[in-house]
Amino acid sequence: MARSTAGSPSPPTVALGLRENRSQFVLLVAINAFVGAMVGLERSVLPLLAEQEFGITSAALAASFVGGFGFAKAVTNLVAGAVAERFTRRRTLILGWCFGLPVPLLIIWAPAWEWIVFANVLLGINQGLAWSMTVNMKVDLVGPRRRGLALGFNETAGYMAVGVFAFISGLIAEQWGARPEPFYLGIALATVALGLSAIFVRDTTAHVRMEARQHSSAPVTAVSLRRVFAETTWRRRELFGLSQAGFAINLNDAVAWAIFPLYFAAEGRSLDEIALLAGVYPLTWGVLQAPAGWASDHVGRRGLIIAGFMLQATGTVAVLGGSAFALLVTAAVVLGVGKALAYPTLLAAVSDAVEPARRASSLGVYRFWRDLGALGGAVLGGVLADVAGLATAIATIAAITFGAGLVLAFTTRGARPSPEVVEVNS
Repeated sequence: MARSTAGSPSPPTVALGLRENRSQFVLLVAINAFVGAMVGLERSVLPLLAEQEFGITSAALAASFVGGFGFAKAVTNLVAGAVAERFTRRRTLILGWCFGLPVPLLIIWAPAWEWIVFANVLLGINQGLAWSMTVNMKVDLVGPRRRGLALGFNETAGYMAVGVFAFISGLIAEQWGARPEPFYLGIALATVALGLSAIFVRDTTAHVRMEARQHSSAPVTAVSLRRVFAETTWRRRELFGLSQAGFAINLNDAVAWAIFPLYFAAEGRSLDEIALLAGVYPLTWGVLQAPAGWASDHVGRRGLIIAGFMLQATGTVAVLGGSAFALLVTAAVVLGVGKALAYPTLLAAVSDAVEPARRASSLGVYRFWRDLGALGGAVLGGVLADVAGLATAIATIAAITFGAGLVLAFTTRGARPSPEVVEVNS
């Protein structure tokens, strides 16, 4: 008979479901809010800091911090699933916060713009590991029936925090200066989040194994990341459509992050107005993602994603026609509604399209392409702004966003996908 160690706690019962795992689910929601807040601190401040403190007048150079962030996050997303499957989700989450700790310190101490870019490379790694793990762990906990709702909650928490802290950092910058005061908050955020992750978060490997057993009784064999990358990127038509849509949605966001503040400043907007506009868009996006995720569980993913892309394109173009501040706020709201409809729903659609044991790797590949869009938007938007003007850059990105929605419409099915059973080792 097996002996039990006296005084050692018995392992927690493993069950799939939101209610069954509510305490861990709520904790992961809170941690993802910290992840989003780290990005929010930068959204209204860093684009303007480039010229004010470092004398950078090129939009492409000013946007380079977004490019560094996007590239680092994309590459980290690609390997995060494999890292998590080898070292567990929890350890990967903790590692992500170790990369986040130096970010605000580097921004505070930066003597040159290159330091800011490097800080955002570390922030991209932090986001790629920490955000990826909160996504995967929530999906692991709730099972397939509440996947859209779970991802909606995750993205709501993250992007509400982006919006709130974009506004807060702008107000702090207006009152006390762009450095160092807004980034003192970043030190506190990273420290608390690391503590919560290390002390209170439990790993979800057992939940993955339970769902995998329920999903298929077939024996499992390993599938390489190379094969998963090929299937998610081009071999499977539906996953191709979702991946290119993910790229386009962050291409659009990179311009909103890096180019919009420069455009608003050129139009004579004050820093507090820019902070409000920088906050309204992700805040709207954040608030609506939970209901959007819930809706996608009930009415399907495809229609919501396509509608989201059309609204994103409309909101981006509307920024150019907003001479009155109220019209700019409206454009930011439309942009946020479109992002809310598409962003969590794309994640849920990818999760639907693959079987549980391969999900972390497939989501990692999707998120690689999605976050590589931030690099694409920073480069394309910055170069176009320098060559043809800020307005041309914004209009071009709007057209690309609209086109990506059309591509997705022709490559995805209307009903929720039935996952193809592919045998892999978790």
